[in-house]
Amino acid sequence: MRQWLARAIPRSIKVATSVGIGLFLTLIGLSYSEGLGLIVGSVATPVELAGCSEGNKLDDGTCPDWDKMRNPVMWIGIFCGGILTVLLLLYRVKGAIIFGIVLVSIISWPRNTPVTYFPYTPLGDSAFDFFKKVVDFHPIENILNVQEWNISGYGSQFGLALITFLYVDILDCTGTLYAMASFADLVDPVTQDFEGSSTGYMVDALSISIGSLLGVPPVTAFVESGAGISEGGKTGLTAVVAGICFFVSIFFAPIFASIPPWATGCVLILVGTMMARSVTDINWKYLGDAVPAFITITLMPFSYSIANGLIGGICSYITINVIVWLIKLCSGGRIVPPNYHERDGWDWRLPGGVLPPWVLRAYSGKRAFWRADEAVVVDTVTGMESPVPEGKTSSDNGGPKVA
Repeated sequence: MRQWLARAIPRSIKVATSVGIGLFLTLIGLSYSEGLGLIVGSVATPVELAGCSEGNKLDDGTCPDWDKMRNPVMWIGIFCGGILTVLLLLYRVKGAIIFGIVLVSIISWPRNTPVTYFPYTPLGDSAFDFFKKVVDFHPIENILNVQEWNISGYGSQFGLALITFLYVDILDCTGTLYAMASFADLVDPVTQDFEGSSTGYMVDALSISIGSLLGVPPVTAFVESGAGISEGGKTGLTAVVAGICFFVSIFFAPIFASIPPWATGCVLILVGTMMARSVTDINWKYLGDAVPAFITITLMPFSYSIANGLIGGICSYITINVIVWLIKLCSGGRIVPPNYHERDGWDWRLPGGVLPPWVLRAYSGKRAFWRADEAVVVDTVTGMESPVPEGKTSSDNGGPKVA
């Protein structure tokens, strides 16, 4: 279903998904809980400028005017984690993002500084005591006690919750994986799919299902993966290394848990900057494509949900373009928008068919059905066939057609 959905979504919305996720990351990087603390929720307006120290916050969570933009930890994050990282990226220094995070963390760990992550408060003392352990391991006990199998008392509310979680995860994962693949330039322009998508979707489905049974946070694809892609991680080896690092982090939890949010805030903003570059690929000439794309882009950060952005974009696209199609049909093709010919268009005949390619390969009897068929280039002059060079797509070959 996810493979079909990723190919069936109109092109403008798929491009907008990548941009919307980039803005979503930016909002996270600017927030108080997970970033620089530059933006905070407000009473008079939806959001407002912040950047004050924790002790000077007002009762409603906002910052007084005299202390806005005066928090030293915010400026440490901006210059050491942001500006410095950008300069290193400009000169293509390997590990630039990691270097910025480590530098800000080291600056924030000493206690006798105004930028410390461990202030002399009960919460700071508790965090520092945990940080001093360096290496620690908590045994897993009573993990299955979180399960509640007796659902008879919840009635229809259980079904409603189940369907809600189901469609949110389907749309979230589809949008995230497709946006990450697009960001890594791995989407095939012909099939509108990416290599290993079926395996990726299945692994995500199994992981989030098993994780829910064990009572842990969602084990699914997250938009922060863009940070790894921006460093050049675009193969399965990246996932293997990330898995090893997660395993190591189990034992070094005190160190990794002590990385301050202002160390990673600018990284999320930088990744959002990189993902927003595809906004120029949206068809802004035709409003039937531009408005749904813009709704997708804006709803993702402002509703704090990738699924909400996709739902808003898809529903508005269907509503606008179906009405235009009905008017055209009823008028015999005489009443159409002036620039109707400039639309991207959408066809129910999906590239490669309704079923995903691996299903067709399995049905045809191919043993290694999970492997994609090798593309063949047919020279239009000589009629000779040759395989597409590894690392290229059919669109890289210019004139010849692809079988």
